[in-house]
Amino acid sequence: MSKEYKEPAKSGDGKTETSKSKRGRRRKGMCLEDRPVLEPNAAGIDIGAREIFVAVPPDRDENPVRMFFTFTENLHEMGKWLVNCGVTTAAMESTGVYWIPLYDVLEQHGIKPCLVDAHGMKNVPGRRTDWHECQWLQFLHSVGLLRAAFRPDGEVCAVRSLMRHRSDLVQMASQHIQHMHKALTQMNVQIQHVISDITGLTGLAIVDAIVGGQRDAQELTKLRDPHIKASAETVRKSLEGNWRPEHLFTLKQSRKSYQHYQEQITACDEQIEKMLVAFQPRVDPAERPLPPDRKKKQRGRKKKNMNPKAGFDLRTESFKLFGVDLTQIPGLMMMVLTLFSEVGRDMSRWPTAAHFVSWLALCPDNDISGGRVLWRGRRRVHNRAGQLFRLAAYSLHHDETPLGDYLRRMKSKLGPAAATTATAHKIAIIFYTMVKNQVEYDATLWAQRDAQREKRFEEKLKRQAQQLGYKLVPIEEKPAA
Repeated sequence: MSKEYKEPAKSGDGKTETSKSKRGRRRKGMCLEDRPVLEPNAAGIDIGAREIFVAVPPDRDENPVRMFFTFTENLHEMGKWLVNCGVTTAAMESTGVYWIPLYDVLEQHGIKPCLVDAHGMKNVPGRRTDWHECQWLQFLHSVGLLRAAFRPDGEVCAVRSLMRHRSDLVQMASQHIQHMHKALTQMNVQIQHVISDITGLTGLAIVDAIVGGQRDAQELTKLRDPHIKASAETVRKSLEGNWRPEHLFTLKQSRKSYQHYQEQITACDEQIEKMLVAFQPRVDPAERPLPPDRKKKQRGRKKKNMNPKAGFDLRTESFKLFGVDLTQIPGLMMMVLTLFSEVGRDMSRWPTAAHFVSWLALCPDNDISGGRVLWRGRRRVHNRAGQLFRLAAYSLHHDETPLGDYLRRMKSKLGPAAATTATAHKIAIIFYTMVKNQVEYDATLWAQRDAQREKRFEEKLKRQAQQLGYKLVPIEEKPAA
């Protein structure tokens, strides 16, 4: 079902448009109207939760603006109308998740969607209604002033949806961990301050015993794992409390909720693994073996990469997907598959590494006017892939690698925030270069860069000494006796 609209007699704010506002609109649109039309078959769509407004070029239909409901039948009706109008591309704002069904319908009808960030589309006075908004989108898209947002292939988008859902499940599970901590604290049971993780082997065993009715601290202490650093006496003292029924009820429900979300996360992992295995691998490990692991052994207990149920090896599967071993990049060991779900493996979407880091919002943003830099800082853009690279950089503070040395050096020079961005910038360039050029990570290149940096530092010292009237003379090593 669609409705045909005629132009309202009032402006977008509900008031009659004055001649002054009309002159302002003409001044703002004067330069735009002179631009050549680059997309003559473009349409503009304003998306809402219940209805959408669609605008086509004025010469394609007697009523170039129509309203459609968001039911699937009406969306297909809209697609047929756009095809009859000769539309080949349509621009729409990325509003929540409302654009996803419309995006799929447009692709089914052979229309190229142009998903636009709302910040990149500025409105003008007098165009504040949905009726005007879709026309403004259509005009901007026709003159080439809108840039489409990045969207991976359909298979990658499916993995991304499950990855993001898994992240939400992890956050909800962590809330119930906090609820268990709160219930134990209210009963003055201090076990969560004695062991490092209450969701570990010892913590969950003790919580399950408490929920099951055990109140004897001595019996609960017997559930202590031998690897726990705290002594048995300390654990026993921490398990003495006031067992109030309301807090025990809260602890029981929180424990069941945490267990439920853990089961949901496991099921989600199994589904993700099935989808990843279905991708066409870039390399066959049988013909091209996985490169040797150059990383040093991680401190503390080892974390398993293998899921015993599904037989899924993280390093091997990521190697098959990308064709290179990205787990060798410091900081990216456990984030490779998440990055795959966000950016895919087709780096041709970005012509150079500079375009890639700019899209990630990992490059500085300068506001220059009149030849003067008015503002310099990090771009205020929320990019999930960029945040992953920041997390990778943030984890390198104690890492004994060249990237870890670079992070610490930049912290002393730029501060923590800027140093994290600078290190994430380097990690993103390494990621882009490895995937696009199909080359393995080579840590020996850092030695060449360090030698060049020392040479620049030496030349700087000599230049400063010469300005002060001194001359630097290197110390000759004394011959061995």
